[in-house]
Amino acid sequence: MGTASAAGLLLGFGLDRVLGDPRRGHPVAGFGSAAMRVERVTYRDSRAAGVVHEVVLVGAVTGLGIGLRRAVSGRAGRNGRRRGDVTVAGALGEVVVTAAATWTVLGGTTLAKTGREMADRLESGDIEGARALLPSLCGRDPEALDADGLARAALESIAENTSDATVAPLFWGAVVGVPGLLAYRAINTLDAMVGYRNERYERFGWAAARTDDVANLAPARLSGLLTTTLAPVIGGRPADAWRAWRRDAGKHPSPNAGVAEASMAGALGVTLGGRTEYQHGIEMRPTLGDGPVPRVPDLRRAVRLSEAVQVATALAAAAAAYLRR
Repeated sequence: MGTASAAGLLLGFGLDRVLGDPRRGHPVAGFGSAAMRVERVTYRDSRAAGVVHEVVLVGAVTGLGIGLRRAVSGRAGRNGRRRGDVTVAGALGEVVVTAAATWTVLGGTTLAKTGREMADRLESGDIEGARALLPSLCGRDPEALDADGLARAALESIAENTSDATVAPLFWGAVVGVPGLLAYRAINTLDAMVGYRNERYERFGWAAARTDDVANLAPARLSGLLTTTLAPVIGGRPADAWRAWRRDAGKHPSPNAGVAEASMAGALGVTLGGRTEYQHGIEMRPTLGDGPVPRVPDLRRAVRLSEAVQVATALAAAAAAYLRR
């Protein structure tokens, strides 16, 4: 059923491009609410409790994906025994289920739209409006940032979340199908909820953070490879992106965000990192790339490169799913 899976991935990607995230009733938001309720039961200040929390929630979502896949396969198999082949109805069912799951887990269109809106507000001098928008992109303290700081924060978020919001879910969708799509989004959502190094989650969130690191190892490098290859789309040089990736990615505290941000910095010809202000305090991040600090035009270029990477990933994922037959 590789053809149906490939078609479903492309259709789901197309739905995300046209519709973006639903304003109400988003399944990922529903999962987050359920995870908060489960946390009231599972929370203990220990790694073991965090492992239980991760296994219960990711396992439930993965089981849902497996159940959906089996339901479609069972229907195709029953009809196939009568007709000697997989039926059109069975293939159509897989397309629909895969497309719906893909649209549910992708967030690249909303990411790019928010990046462009941030650039619009900064260009018009609406600093307060830009500060109000920043929390939808990242966890920086917007009140501490000027226009250039807001542009840098948004650009770094675009770089990292291109991988998290599009490349990684499509990668796992191509490799595992619907269970991979749903499991990845559950893993990434739990990391965003509890994967912090603060007093409450230092131990409880350890499993969520480490699982997210493992799930993103391959996708982040695919994202870096595509960012490097597609650098000419925004006037960059692949050699500069590759050099920044190889030289600077390892400096970043995240094994995956460093790849995405360093390759983007090299492609844009800017320097990312440095003093970074969060609500919980100040971090001195290593510098990535060469060149000036990013400004608003660089944010627009980053959005264009992000969209190019997303399209290339969708095509590659569909090809991989087709060959997975």
